[in-house]
Amino acid sequence: MPTSAHNPGILRLASAACALALGGAVAFGAGAPYAATPSGPAAQARQGAPVGFADTIERVSPAVVNIRISKDGPRGAGSGFVVTPEGHIVTNHHVIEGADKITITFADRTRLEASVVGTDPRTDLALLKVDADQPLAHVGFGDSAAVRVGDWAVALGNPFGLGLSATTGIISARGRRIGAGPYDDFLQISASINKGNSGGPTFNLAGEVIGVNTAILSPNGGSVGIGFAIPSSLAKDVVSALREHGTVVRAWLGVRVQRIGDDLADSLGLPDSTGALVASVAPDGPAAGSDLRQGDVIVAVDDKPVDRMHTLPGTIGAMEPGSTANLTVVRDGKERDVPVTLGRLQEDGTAVAARTRLGIRLAEVDGRVRVTRVRPGSIAEEKGIEAGDMLLQVDRRPVANPTEVRKAIGRVRAAGRTTVLMLLERDGDPLFVALPLHKV
Repeated sequence: MPTSAHNPGILRLASAACALALGGAVAFGAGAPYAATPSGPAAQARQGAPVGFADTIERVSPAVVNIRISKDGPRGAGSGFVVTPEGHIVTNHHVIEGADKITITFADRTRLEASVVGTDPRTDLALLKVDADQPLAHVGFGDSAAVRVGDWAVALGNPFGLGLSATTGIISARGRRIGAGPYDDFLQISASINKGNSGGPTFNLAGEVIGVNTAILSPNGGSVGIGFAIPSSLAKDVVSALREHGTVVRAWLGVRVQRIGDDLADSLGLPDSTGALVASVAPDGPAAGSDLRQGDVIVAVDDKPVDRMHTLPGTIGAMEPGSTANLTVVRDGKERDVPVTLGRLQEDGTAVAARTRLGIRLAEVDGRVRVTRVRPGSIAEEKGIEAGDMLLQVDRRPVANPTEVRKAIGRVRAAGRTTVLMLLERDGDPLFVALPLHKV
């Protein structure tokens, strides 16, 4: 169980042990408050409160899955949910990080091995894929922006490896920051979630996913009714990018910003503490060639308000690299527009961009593709590919990142060919390898 470096009470929910079936968390939409009188199911129904959650839970349960992984060390467990009939499954990055094998267990006890389509460590999301012989039960994303504090929340999950469990509560807060990084913006739910619930869904009453359960605040390792879910407004865009590209491409502004407290607002002559204060401009960043200056307060991007510091990374990151962002800044008490052509945010060189179905995990390192892991027993291991090899070409075409590798393999498959030719480099020497696609 990893613990947040910023807050020792924040716990990720992946379990170190695993048992039976499923995992996740569910949240239900707005219901009218209960009156003191009258009471009973009929009265509650008239007031808009649900008589029970059974119908919704029964409808969405087939799409909620248990995830078991094997890696160096003990097995781990988490939760996930199917989002396409073709078998795409959403979970947390930390649930499957470092896995050599991922096994999905469905509500009917069917077990299938999953491959990783892509992961996004910055938001702690991952997209998996299973190959089934028939369309799978699946659920869709709802609108987390429409969720209000007090709306119903019901969690489906695999707590402590017990199997499919349901708990209920409410949305306790929005926009919670728990020290998770630049995209720190969680729904807080009171529905009980525990170790093993990571990656499971949070539903509204309509059975739509409005969050992905990720962490809890706990002094003892168990639930105290304070859980955190990634909002669907963020998750659905990340999942869409992972499905299309295998990674998430984000724009980069090239500045360091800080929060504006009341004291800073007063000293800067600002009417309030909204906005993001530019603490520094990276000399080699996109903003360096613009009129943006240290001490500017960014209050809007393309007329979208920046109400707090943590709004800015998500707003910029969602834009296209190479596009122009029109920043509204306050300088010397006056507003002005500053256009900046955005760059592309580069991931850490050690960050995993994708895992292929050939049994190799790849990462982009300085514009080249490195093999970071080879799954034991895979066709890649059989053909002699080793961790540390640099992958130069696929099908005689140069590749610069894992996304290009996946696309090249896809073209070979689409052409009906049964092998893919790869050119690798090991210790400075070239090495051709032909991998049979029919075995994977």
